[in-house]
Amino acid sequence: MTDPVEQGLPRAVAMAWGIAANPQRGPKRELSHELIVEAAIGIADAEGLAAVTMSKVASSLGFTTMSLYRYVTSKDDLLVLMADAASEVSHPEDDWGPDWRGNVWDWATLVRGVYRDHSWLLEISRTPTMLMTPKTMAIVDLGLRALRPAALGRPDKLSLIMVVSMYVRSFCELEQEVAAEYIELAKDAWAADSQAGALRELVTAERFPDLQPLIESGAYFGTSEPELEDVDFRFGLDRLLDGFARYLEQQGDRTTEEPRPEPVPPEIPDFARDEVRRDKGVRAAAAKRREAEAKRRDAETKVRDTVQKEHEAIAKALERAAKAGARNS
Repeated sequence: MTDPVEQGLPRAVAMAWGIAANPQRGPKRELSHELIVEAAIGIADAEGLAAVTMSKVASSLGFTTMSLYRYVTSKDDLLVLMADAASEVSHPEDDWGPDWRGNVWDWATLVRGVYRDHSWLLEISRTPTMLMTPKTMAIVDLGLRALRPAALGRPDKLSLIMVVSMYVRSFCELEQEVAAEYIELAKDAWAADSQAGALRELVTAERFPDLQPLIESGAYFGTSEPELEDVDFRFGLDRLLDGFARYLEQQGDRTTEEPRPEPVPPEIPDFARDEVRRDKGVRAAAAKRREAEAKRRDAETKVRDTVQKEHEAIAKALERAAKAGARNS
């Protein structure tokens, strides 16, 4: 097998891609990193990520902890492999429609399903290493396929996928936090009612005229009902896609504008060519033209750079807005 170091990849990533060298020692044909990862995911699904330890995984498989380290060299590597294995999604290649918004909806639902099936994934940071694993990259590729009908360049499509994935992850994090809070409140219904009653007295129409109706109706505290959570999820994602649809329209408007015709230089007869070239006015104008062209190239480069920065700023702002909006809904 190819040495992962030669490929310039972290060992866990190379293992996920199947290009890491097999261990030289260890229980022959009885243990593999795939079995270790499967057992670790089972523990995380049942008991949470904090319950996943190398010793507990080894015990569940009937091996010693040291046996695991011959296959997975660290807990960090195990987390990378777990996240990759749990991030598998699939969609029929010929089932993408001509509506890019509908396709993105299907893609976002698939991603949301991954987080719902394995909520512990939300506790693992999305580091550059995580983004290099095959199943994570397959999710990105699937999103780009969903966007084939959109008249956007590949960088813009990648930005859209990034922003939507951040929204889905942020919403799922909030979903999980709210669900945990409702579980605690359900254990003590009297305390929950007391809290709500106290806030209704404090948040009056005089002090908070626009917030008070939401407190009174209970909408401010959110809901534990999946149907209403789906309404919130749909509302946020629709507004996000509205923004991208408007951006796409603006891009189309720019491309359909009537281009200004290039100035046509006067035809110079052969007998006058040398004299025209030596003319001081012509030479000065040509120099200014070259200077302007150089400035235009620099400006185009700066525009591309600033557009990229703007996209990154929008992505961060949307992530903050999604968290704030979902929190206040």
